[in-house]
Amino acid sequence: MTLALHVDLDVFSRNLARIRGILGDTEHLLVVKDDAYGHGLGPIVRRAWMEGVRWFGAFDLATGLAVRHALPDGGSAFARVFVWMLGSRAEAKAAAKAALDIGVGDPELLEDVAAVGHGVRVHLKIDTGLHRNGVRPEHWAAFVERAVAHERAGSIRIEGVWSHLAEASDEEDDTARAAFEAAADELDAVLGRHALRHLSASAASFARPEFRFDLARVGAFAYGIRPAGGPDQSQLRIRPIGRLEADVVERRGDAVVVPVGSLHGLPSTLGAFEVATERGPHVLGPLGETESLIRSDVLRIGDHVVIYGTADAGGASATDLAERIGTVGEEIAVRISPLVPRVYSGVRPLR
Repeated sequence: MTLALHVDLDVFSRNLARIRGILGDTEHLLVVKDDAYGHGLGPIVRRAWMEGVRWFGAFDLATGLAVRHALPDGGSAFARVFVWMLGSRAEAKAAAKAALDIGVGDPELLEDVAAVGHGVRVHLKIDTGLHRNGVRPEHWAAFVERAVAHERAGSIRIEGVWSHLAEASDEEDDTARAAFEAAADELDAVLGRHALRHLSASAASFARPEFRFDLARVGAFAYGIRPAGGPDQSQLRIRPIGRLEADVVERRGDAVVVPVGSLHGLPSTLGAFEVATERGPHVLGPLGETESLIRSDVLRIGDHVVIYGTADAGGASATDLAERIGTVGEEIAVRISPLVPRVYSGVRPLR
């Protein structure tokens, strides 16, 4: 296979174990948006289920339904699948039918979900400063009263309260956490019971114990994608699970041809960058559309080139490439075209 993303599910399992050790009593909500960060949703969901993950964060309806479909027989009835981007009452109805947990961050969606009826599970979102939807604090009290009225009428079941962090600085995150806790306390007081709280994603879940609450939405770190400008893989004790690899397919003068380019999802703005080969590091690029060149006298047809991947394979990680162009590792990972084959190692039969 001349170009493929190799995904190591055993490394994924070890990352999940590392996350469990960090989170302690906090439940891991594994984020699987964007086709499990480009690694392929089905194998990731099934392996996570085998490793004890029971909460999945699916972003949108299509992904939520795909998670349900990917789970093993019996697993779908017990797994909790959280979606937070619904665009219509029809989508709310479909999400309810599939027993998805729905993130609700505006009054209009609340009414759409309540209109579906039958105790739909919802998580109310407070905007704590990121402004990525969510109800503003000055409107929170009225929003909570309306949501609790819907619960008492039997239309919804309020399961949780949640928000996003900007993660711009510790001080801003502390301010956001204070706003979040105040909103959650207000909800609990009106509701008369504790609603699950979830605020942190990967970075805050690892670095700030006080941000973990009941659930932690850890996605990137599960796939071994470290934060741009943050601690490295050895400090986090996670490893990338994906390795984008291509074979040399042709010699062209003083260069060899590698069948990878911008149409496979790599940003053309990467320019020329160092890659790992079995004959030592080389410089690939600049990227073409479907093929790129490496100037080399030693590489041969059939040699393997690691575009990015695991530390033991050498070369860059997805975040290393991202830092070259001022973005984050997730953007590199999720851009890889679905037409690039995913090849899995460590596949185990479902138990």
